[in-house]
Amino acid sequence: MPTSTRRVQRVRHELRRRDLQVLRTEPLGPGFVAITFGGESLADFVSLGFDDHVKFMLPGETPEAEPVRRDYTPRRFDAARRELTIEFALHGHGAASDWARQARPGDSATIGGPRGSMVVPTDYDWHLLVGDATALPAVHRRLEELPAGTRAVVRLLVAEADRRALTSEATLDLQWLDTPDQLLQALQAQALPSGEGFAWAAGEAATMARVRDLLLVERGHPKESARISAYWRAGTSSFHEDL
Repeated sequence: MPTSTRRVQRVRHELRRRDLQVLRTEPLGPGFVAITFGGESLADFVSLGFDDHVKFMLPGETPEAEPVRRDYTPRRFDAARRELTIEFALHGHGAASDWARQARPGDSATIGGPRGSMVVPTDYDWHLLVGDATALPAVHRRLEELPAGTRAVVRLLVAEADRRALTSEATLDLQWLDTPDQLLQALQAQALPSGEGFAWAAGEAATMARVRDLLLVERGHPKESARISAYWRAGTSSFHEDL
């Protein structure tokens, strides 16, 4: 396996708190809603990486309680219109998902960040994108960024109701899976394409640890050409960790 000659660029951003208003909402099937925010505080907003994260902040249940903070991927940003779109998962009941379920134009919201961006060049020969439903916004954004002439191998563990049309100018090899074991089996069976590639994966902590071991240990894919993150852990309300 060749060592990467490309440099993944890491860019730090000034951390700012931004007060926004909901402009519009768009249901994305039963499990997600896209909410577009606007506000003058977005004038200098920057999101350079497809898996950037902003902190979405809500007041605590009581004045003394700590604010609720959850990580979300900036799905789309229109600098000219100063509009930021974030996709919220509506599964279960949590403070952020309950807020998103009831959000209406004119509602106020506060975000912070992103603290930084990992800018992955798009001209790798191939891009492996692996994840569960929590990774869908980042995967969808990345597929829209990839140019013709590259190859995207996408393996997603997503319930049928949450699956969506994914298109890309890159040559797309997409497979939807139903269980963590099926996801791991699909990766085991997938021969990594020739040439230099970047592997990205995000989702539940235990499953992503297995993905990391498979790709970086068993397959020997270069660590500098990969990013594998745990976006959530069962029983933990706020969790994000690079593996």
